[in-house]
Amino acid sequence: MAYTAPRTLLRTRDRGEGRRHPLVATLMALPLAVLLLLVFDGWETVTTQASSVGEMLGR
Repeated sequence: MAYTAPRTLLRTRDRGEGRRHPLVATLMALPLAVLLLLVFDGWETVTTQASSVGEMLGR
């Protein structure tokens, strides 16, 4: 039989304990993303991808 988590563990997880707000997570990841873009010169890639997505949405 498969192991299942006890219900008390599921309830504490549903209340949002230990979770971050999406805005906080974004603000934490944004500096690293900018650093990687600068280090690996990814601005051209980002603009190419953004224009491709814009063209697909424009169809």
